[in-house]
Amino acid sequence: MSTIIYPAPIFGPVRSRRLGISLGINLLPADGKVCTFDCIYCECGFNVDRRAKSDLPTRKEVRDALEAQLKKMKVEGELPDVLTFAGNGEPTIHPDFLNIIKDTIELRNQHCPEAKVSVLSNATLIMRPQVFEALKLVDNNIIKLDSVNPEYIKTVDRPNGKYDIEELVARMKDFDGHIIVQTMFMHGEFEGKDVGNVKEELIAPWIAVVKEINPQQVMIYTIDRETPAHGLRKASHEELDNIVARLEKLGIKASASY
Repeated sequence: MSTIIYPAPIFGPVRSRRLGISLGINLLPADGKVCTFDCIYCECGFNVDRRAKSDLPTRKEVRDALEAQLKKMKVEGELPDVLTFAGNGEPTIHPDFLNIIKDTIELRNQHCPEAKVSVLSNATLIMRPQVFEALKLVDNNIIKLDSVNPEYIKTVDRPNGKYDIEELVARMKDFDGHIIVQTMFMHGEFEGKDVGNVKEELIAPWIAVVKEINPQQVMIYTIDRETPAHGLRKASHEELDNIVARLEKLGIKASASY
């Protein structure tokens, strides 16, 4: 079982496979996981095993901690390439998410104007107007879309509430291209079911929907750390490169992390 739980509200900096030197912003508790998904590959573990006991950090706590860390990094001469909202679950859960995004952009402009602001989200709350507004403000609006197959999503991503793929894809289109699609590709089994999505019957419909969304970029990746579900395996370099090539043939910028 995975045991990675991140400090809050700030962690890192860490070197991200996709984003460079990343200073993490965790809007969830430091002692557990809070998420609208319960992905079988999540490095933070299953929700039931990582119940948080403490509260979410406040807007002021986030701002103060972020400003202090940015000042420290400036003195040390290593500013971040990106400020990344990630951590122990779904960042858009935070009730003050929009204002925290605005604070972060203000602090970025003041202390590290070259850095990008990124949000890693599973898209479950993008129907909320304030969440949508906030994601429109950030540089890298990175939205998870592991599949467009409802059964696959139910088995692998395991949403806790309503998850209407058609409704969410329509909302993703509303970003008018200001969106980066992020997808996990892997092989393996879970509870007796094949959870590999590197197969044509899943890849082809996903590519078709990605083309409709018309994102600024697609980031595909595979398992890199311990997963709470056993029996999961990495997709190969060749498999990921093939998917990237298919996307690029359609004029969609794409990259793979192995």
